[in-house]
Amino acid sequence: MDLRIFTEPQQGASYDDLLAVARATEDLGFDAFFRSDHYLVMGDGDGLPGPTDAWTTLAGLARDTSRIRLGTLVSSATFRHPGVLAIQVAQVDQMSGGRVELGLGAGWFAQEHAAYGIPFPAKRFGLLTEQLEIVTGLWGTPVGERFDHAGEHYTLTDSPALPKPVQTSPLDASRAGVPVIVGGNGPTRTPRLAARFGAEYNQSFPELADVPGRIARVREACVEVGRDPGTLLQSVALVLCVGRDDAELARRAAAIGREVPELREHGIAGTVDEAAARLRELEAQGVQRVYLQVLDLHDLEHLQLVAEQVGTQLR
Repeated sequence: MDLRIFTEPQQGASYDDLLAVARATEDLGFDAFFRSDHYLVMGDGDGLPGPTDAWTTLAGLARDTSRIRLGTLVSSATFRHPGVLAIQVAQVDQMSGGRVELGLGAGWFAQEHAAYGIPFPAKRFGLLTEQLEIVTGLWGTPVGERFDHAGEHYTLTDSPALPKPVQTSPLDASRAGVPVIVGGNGPTRTPRLAARFGAEYNQSFPELADVPGRIARVREACVEVGRDPGTLLQSVALVLCVGRDDAELARRAAAIGREVPELREHGIAGTVDEAAARLRELEAQGVQRVYLQVLDLHDLEHLQLVAEQVGTQLR
């Protein structure tokens, strides 16, 4: 099972804070460093020093790390024109030597759009669908050919479809393309998008009892479009809070403003053995990758504990 570190910088983090976590992620043997793509603090807190742009951050980390994979969970389709997004992600993929992945979703946080003057249409699923068509279409267009798209939301005419990512598409090795992560809780439309475009289907903070059913639905969607369900990687994102004992666990829970019983019920939380048992349970249900949501970015000892005492139990 892959274990990835997933951060929420909108709650308050500088680039240097994120770099420290990314370097710890790399040094401790985790598979990847991911970040959310948000522009406004959620809940209590002032969010200082203020938001950092996800793809600007990942461009910096592409040069400041050497092994770990990098990506968003997830970028909002409302934030960037798909043509611009395709250029940004392809460039960061080049800068990293082919270590980037794109998580893309419809967007949901209306307040951040209002705060920064970003349009927030009521109906966004069609927007997301076209963005996936355009981004993957631009990357997959052979060099020297042109890409056109005429849709409800976007029109691209005679595009040279450059630059290309370093990586080839997981769905078609003859074409360029960064792995795309599609996630969401919708029972029908999201699985269909994952089956069409995704290298990975992600469930973000699901009720644990719902995980097997959602995996089954997205596998059915793959069959419907003629895709081998085994080619779509299954992942979940869950909050992380682990302690060597109950006292350390309680201290870490208090630091992120959460209650221990709630964390144990909904996350990768508890003692070292409890966290390992939860991960093995998810693996038995068909989950192949877990994004560990780290909310206290200054507690690097937390990452070390998980790497050395939880991760080792899964190998």
